[in-house]
Amino acid sequence: MPEHVYRLEGSTAFATAHAAGPWNPQLQHGGAPSSLIAWVAERMPTREPMQIARLTVDLLRPVPIGPLTISSEVVREGRKIQLCSVRLLTGDTEVVRGTVLKIRSDATAWPPDTRATEALDVPGPEQGKPLQRSPDIANAFVTGLSLRFVRGSFETPGPSSVWFRAHRPIVAGEPISPAMRATLTADFCNGVSAVLDFKRWTFINGDLTVSLARLPVGEWILLDAQTWLGDQGAGISFARLGDEHGYFGRAVQSLVVEPR
Repeated sequence: MPEHVYRLEGSTAFATAHAAGPWNPQLQHGGAPSSLIAWVAERMPTREPMQIARLTVDLLRPVPIGPLTISSEVVREGRKIQLCSVRLLTGDTEVVRGTVLKIRSDATAWPPDTRATEALDVPGPEQGKPLQRSPDIANAFVTGLSLRFVRGSFETPGPSSVWFRAHRPIVAGEPISPAMRATLTADFCNGVSAVLDFKRWTFINGDLTVSLARLPVGEWILLDAQTWLGDQGAGISFARLGDEHGYFGRAVQSLVVEPR
């Protein structure tokens, strides 16, 4: 099996079986197309040096394992911001839509009493407990990741703090960028902080928003996640995102909650 998630040919991304998620082996994990959208957006040229500040992904339909046509455009071009639209289609059907806001990169000397980075309040990845993979839950996408739990676990309902390191290339022959690492990690909010039994309930996210104060440094990304359920079949999962230097971003998902 190829050791990558997507193979690119022109404007088509061919998904491998490594893109599959836990809900259905024929459907992609949300972290796969979300990180692909980050990859596409980062390659769209800008007038000034810029970096991704916010990425919103709407998962419009289940994403099958197969070819995805990539369509992208610049919605707003300026000296301080760029707003990009990235669409992924199966045939003529749009399955994922991404909106990416970039902000001009400009090193700023903050006042001495201003903290540019919030310090971590959980241990680092070297102190974490490795993921013990459950034979009852198949998740091909997660096999391309190393996980270290420093609070909670997949087996224990409730909030969790988990370090993620992606080691399988998302796009064949391309490195995984810091923004891609943050994005694919963020899509695990609902999984690591679940409050319902996976065998009895589904709690699929319909979207994902990642906001970045800065880009992460290094390969390990911390997901400090929690889930809240409403009383009408909806919920949210949200998290602080960090690296070994401190917290750098936030993530939020809207959940569709149903019994199996």
